[in-house]
Amino acid sequence: MSSIKKAELSYREKNRVEAGMLYLVATPIGNLSDLSERAIKVLSEVDFIAAEDTRNSMRLLTHLGISKPMVSYFEHNKRERGEQIAQRLEGGESCALITDAGTPAISDPGEDLVALCAERNIPVTSVPGPVASIVALTLSGLPTGKFTFEGFLSVNKAERRAHLALLKQERKTMLFHEAPHKLRATLADLVSVLGEHRRIAICRELTKLNEEVLRMTLGEAVAYYSERDPRGEYVLVVEGAPEERETAGAFWVEMDIPTHVNHYIAMGQSKMDAIKQTAKDRGLPKNDVYKLMV
Repeated sequence: MSSIKKAELSYREKNRVEAGMLYLVATPIGNLSDLSERAIKVLSEVDFIAAEDTRNSMRLLTHLGISKPMVSYFEHNKRERGEQIAQRLEGGESCALITDAGTPAISDPGEDLVALCAERNIPVTSVPGPVASIVALTLSGLPTGKFTFEGFLSVNKAERRAHLALLKQERKTMLFHEAPHKLRATLADLVSVLGEHRRIAICRELTKLNEEVLRMTLGEAVAYYSERDPRGEYVLVVEGAPEERETAGAFWVEMDIPTHVNHYIAMGQSKMDAIKQTAKDRGLPKNDVYKLMV
């Protein structure tokens, strides 16, 4: 048997749909071309599909020319329906779990179904694909090495602020999902708790025709949306807290910022180099210092 034929058989074996398996199938967050070949194969071959909203998922399946039995699985029926799905899996059926967009089980009731399958030793595998928060992180221009996913903030103002207060000293880049009708309140709370100088990337309609990524400070974001109506679904990527700086005894502690800058200018630095050094000393964005000196 040729190596090509062996590789083809190995590929088929690895990607065949197995009885009694739960497949977590990632679906496009906007661009249908992002659906993988493997995802299409699994959706075509499983015994049934569990969907967050069967009406939305039917549009995707119709586009793909796939006809499969579907059951709804969402936040308000996850206990009863999860039990039913688990029983069918134990009976030897295969199931694909999908959400309206993105990867199941992330900030999603699919988490509970995976936990139930783990308790019962029902095999689960993932068919990876789009994740809105990760797409936003990669586009943000902010540090990506370490990050924390915080999902949707509470609609309750007190709970939302309490959540953010716990994140005030978080040094990792923070990811939030947000709906358009809550965006202004969330940005105002972010400024209130984290301050107006933190950087943020506001990502909307990712992979869609009207995709937009805005990079600015939290203060600038509040001002921007005071004049514009939020539209579309958002992912907010917020800069983590700066590393704590040892300022006790520093020569500039008693200086205001212009005096601090002029100190370096007097030492022979250019104005821009003095601004950069002052910003570094104080742990401030360079643009903030620059604006004070203009």
